[in-house]
Amino acid sequence: MSPLPTLRRRHRRAVPLERHAVDDLRFIRDTMERAALLTAFPGWGVVVVGLTAIAAAMLAARAPNPTAWVGTWLVEAVLAMAIGGASMAFKSRRAGPQFQNGAWRRFAVPFSLPIAAGALLTARLVPAGLTRDLPGMWMLLYGAGIAAGGAFSVAPVRVMGFAFMALGAAALFVPAGTPDAWMAGGFGVLHLAFGGWIARRHGG
Repeated sequence: MSPLPTLRRRHRRAVPLERHAVDDLRFIRDTMERAALLTAFPGWGVVVVGLTAIAAAMLAARAPNPTAWVGTWLVEAVLAMAIGGASMAFKSRRAGPQFQNGAWRRFAVPFSLPIAAGALLTARLVPAGLTRDLPGMWMLLYGAGIAAGGAFSVAPVRVMGFAFMALGAAALFVPAGTPDAWMAGGFGVLHLAFGGWIARRHGG
């Protein structure tokens, strides 16, 4: 009997094994990218953002008009994004450069969508004079972005997102408190508390 059929059968068996190996490598790569995100969320960077938010709340409380108040918080938002992005980039280097892009993408895409929605709503509400509802809306959407972007991150990140959402809902429906008090409590105190938790438990 010719050995040719046997060789052909062996060759046909090798194709699924190769595909299986590729699938395994893809799974390993995705898992390592997720692990990079697990450790890339910057606890100390979040603490610094909390400190700048408290300073912004004190400045905003002295704003002479709603336009200056909104401007103060928009400057703080840009500063917070810069601090958060730089500290996340610094921390993610520990995971290796081959996994940084995946980790960033997994966080940035779901996080940026609620932030973009908040920016559009802000542009619509400010000219209408509806600035009192901005703290609740900002915290609610920011919390949604953190919770969604941190889906593969450590538990404190997701809990922080839910805490921001809860505080944002309270700011929208509870009449007590000033806008700056809500902002200081959310973007200040919550960032300090959860940033410290993440830094102590998850490598900075």
